[in-house]
Amino acid sequence: MKTDVFCITWSNLGWINGPEDDPEDLCSHGEVTVHLGDEQLSYSCCTSAAALRMLRSLTEDHLMQDFLLGEQMLPCCGFNLYADNTLQNVFISGCPNGVDYEVRHQDDEVVIVTPAGNRYAVALELYCREVLYFARAVEDFYAHSRPKRLPEDELDRNGYLAFWNEWRRRMESAVYPAGADKLASNGFEGLTGGMRK
Repeated sequence: MKTDVFCITWSNLGWINGPEDDPEDLCSHGEVTVHLGDEQLSYSCCTSAAALRMLRSLTEDHLMQDFLLGEQMLPCCGFNLYADNTLQNVFISGCPNGVDYEVRHQDDEVVIVTPAGNRYAVALELYCREVLYFARAVEDFYAHSRPKRLPEDELDRNGYLAFWNEWRRRMESAVYPAGADKLASNGFEGLTGGMRK
């Protein structure tokens, strides 16, 4: 097993129709690359779904088995948001396109397995730091965009609200490594509180 550098980079954050702000579009997109040693996993993906999936992987294993439901770590899309009964968790599905990799927790490391079958042991602190940097960038992109208009359809509206409820909970409960400052509590302004109906 290789023990290598782990890094997440991103660029061109925008909406489905490009960089122009769009209060109707609930999903952010962009180019994301996960660097594992000499291997790079890149995809033009739904960054909001990717970031939440990565946040989940801070405490839960992610297996490469649900790609047909659009459960990839770097999913092409994440347009179906289904809330649970409490509006605290969301199931995100899309299409089968995207890039997936496996994340398993093992003591103070995560073991990442790529589609090529390569295995990497990454220190949990490093993994956490990179995921949180990426998630904060996606969050900041929403916070500096125009407020979203809540969908009229109750299913869609509840899915979006549950997305941010789960996001907030996972961000607040994450173990922040030294040097990774928490986002100020007002970082969620414009996400749920600032949405227009």
